[in-house]
Amino acid sequence: MFKRIIILLLLVISSTFSEAQELQGKVTVNAGKINSTVDKKVFVTLQNQLTNFLNNRRWTSDVFKQNEKISCSFLLNIESIVETNVYKGTLIVQAARPIYGSSYQSPLINYQDADISFKYVEYQPIEFNENNVHGTDPLIGNLSAVFAYYAYTIIGLDYDSFSPKGGDQMFQKALNIINNSPEASNITGWKLFDGLRNRYWFNENLVNNKYNVIHDVFYSYYRNGMDSLYVKDAAARNNVLKSITRLHTFNQENSGTAILQFFMQSKTNELIGLFKNLKAEDKAKAITMLTTLDVSNAPRYKDEIK
Repeated sequence: MFKRIIILLLLVISSTFSEAQELQGKVTVNAGKINSTVDKKVFVTLQNQLTNFLNNRRWTSDVFKQNEKISCSFLLNIESIVETNVYKGTLIVQAARPIYGSSYQSPLINYQDADISFKYVEYQPIEFNENNVHGTDPLIGNLSAVFAYYAYTIIGLDYDSFSPKGGDQMFQKALNIINNSPEASNITGWKLFDGLRNRYWFNENLVNNKYNVIHDVFYSYYRNGMDSLYVKDAAARNNVLKSITRLHTFNQENSGTAILQFFMQSKTNELIGLFKNLKAEDKAKAITMLTTLDVSNAPRYKDEIK
């Protein structure tokens, strides 16, 4: 009897921890550009280890049920071999949030990180320590640092969508990675001078109190808009339009911010679907704002919303 009780307790503990993790992530490593002299099994192992790293680590102290886990995907494209076991590539990060009362998943982020350099030897542990971000080797540490950065950012965006500034603690954890990021001549994306659209600026905009309205917009977009869509359709679409109006005002006062591009990159199809059913005058207002906020997709807004 005692042995059975112990087994039951272990099962309960195991179940508790299995529900504690926050992410339901899929990692794909694409090494199609790498020549055949490299054993491609290395990249399969890397893919599995990165998947386990994201999904099995506890990123917060909160407990998530299975259906509350955040759906996300990472596509790591290996572009070249810099030297033995050192690779250079790009990373496409996507994440989505379930919308209340439906099976629809609304995109939180859809972003391509254009410059990832890292060192990987098959079966080497992929570890991350907040107190020692760079590890013993900056190129080895850079791989886990990048994935941890996006894990915290995704969770932060998800939290922001459920409560005002709910993701602040996660964005601060991402900031800690930036402040202690690995340093080497071929590691980029962590510094303000590495470009205007990188990990540094994305996070800077999220933690800068000057841009707090972005968090309000993000929250109202989801809670007052998307989550009401299947209950109060017209009111929900109007609330999304109000959020975009606030975003448009923000952009007029703070042009060229990285966070605006990050927001708009993931929302094009969704916004077209929402706004093409508005009244004519609201459609015109939406088109005017969206073509300013998301210039690259301006033709689509004009053609598909009208």
